[in-house]
Amino acid sequence: MRTLNCIIVDDEEIDRLMATSFVKRYPYLNLIGVFENSEEAFKVIQNQAIDIAFLDIDMPTLNGLDFRKQTLHIPVCVFITSHPEHAVESFELEALDFIVKPLKFDRFDKTMQRIVEFLEIKHKAQLFESSIGGDIFYIKEGHNQTKVKLHDVLYLEALKDYTLVVTNEKRHCVLSSIGNLLKEVHFQSFIRIHRSYAVQKQYIKKIMPYEVELHNNKHIPLGRSYKDSLNVIL
Repeated sequence: MRTLNCIIVDDEEIDRLMATSFVKRYPYLNLIGVFENSEEAFKVIQNQAIDIAFLDIDMPTLNGLDFRKQTLHIPVCVFITSHPEHAVESFELEALDFIVKPLKFDRFDKTMQRIVEFLEIKHKAQLFESSIGGDIFYIKEGHNQTKVKLHDVLYLEALKDYTLVVTNEKRHCVLSSIGNLLKEVHFQSFIRIHRSYAVQKQYIKKIMPYEVELHNNKHIPLGRSYKDSLNVIL
């Protein structure tokens, strides 16, 4: 297991100390920082690649859920909280696990096992292969590799642990979350407009209150939390 950079964000001192003590039991975890609020954490992660974020939810100013919405580039998110009612919303934000306080080591260790398995699968999957042509990538479908032209992709649609890569001719299903897929070099031209959808910026024809219209007249839902960032980028 390679070294994994992680952060802990929790406004409760005892909980921060407990989580810190557990993290230090794993030699492959590199604790970049322990923070009592999200604002302090943001200052550090701007210049540091983070693999895992252990987050509390109920925090002043910017809670853990809102922090996660702005840090979806972090591959693994684990919520550690006293509020089990937020479980559904946390998994909608691609959380890998949700731990209810008080934090205990046996439960934390199960989470670490899930993290290791998740990262190993992600590494071994290698869903895509770069080609000489920058507009071409390959999708593994069973034992075969299908060549897809990037400019033919209309949008990406999340489907639980899978993502649909949708073209005019076909819908390709790949074993990867939409968040992880958007980190791939081939998909830098895509923008998230909904927790379940991402589109190519140049294909956006019109932005409406609740949906986006593409140049082929296809209408895609527009999430409220993504609308402001979409207007800024465009």
